This record gives sequence, C-alpha cells and structure tokens, in this order.
Amino acid sequence: MSYINQRLRAGDWLVLLAGALFTVWLANLVWQGGAADKAIIRSGGKIFRELPLSRNIELDVPGPLGTSKISIHNRQARITSDPSPRQYCVRQGWLKQAGEVSICLPNQVSLELSGNGKRYDSLSY
Repeated sequence: MSYINQRLRAGDWLVLLAGALFTVWLANLVWQGGAADKAIIRSGGKIFRELPLSRNIELDVPGPLGTSKISIHNRQARITSDPSPRQYCVRQGWLKQAGEVSICLPNQVSLELSGNGKRYDSLSY
C-alpha cells in the first residue's frame, strides 16, 4: 500500500475521486425508474386492462388456475391474492416505480407499472 501512496499525488487522488463521484451519479441517473402513472395488467400474455394509478381500485383478473386480485392504492399497486402455489407475486409487495413488474407464472397474470422512464435491470447492447 505504501508503494501506491508514493506513486499517487494529490491530483491523482482528485481525479480518482471525481471519477468515483461521476460513476455514482451516472448509476443513479440510469437506474432510476421515476414515478409511475399507470398499471398494465396482463392475463395469458395479453393486455387485460390498463389502469391509472391516480384512482384506488380493486380488480379481479382471471387466469388458468383461478382469479388473481390486484389492488391499486396511493399511486402504488400490488397483487394481493393469487391461486398459485408459492405466492411469489403476492410476497413481492407494493410496486411504486415505473418499470417494476410482478409476475404470477402458474396463473399467467402480470402487473407492470409504466411511466415516463423505466428502471433497468441491465443495459442491453
């Protein structure tokens, strides 16, 4: 470590600090989803309904295993109940930002929030 300290000068540390701060700022800019304004609900791979997040709504969505219940409350949405065996989509909780998705695979029901921007899991090339 002392070898690095002997070779790097104050200007070098300043450049490293500026690069790290720029990287953190850029990551927050790219991966920020922003506010969502509508919920897109799919059943069987097709759009079942698009609903605004401005209204509080409870909705029943049919699927091959039975009915899934979706709640929209205070500009956030979630799947409150589902007949799937493991309940992963119910455990996911409230979705708040654009680009967030909850999927109930066995029942083929999904809930996606959309808005002006999307949050990315990764960047495609």
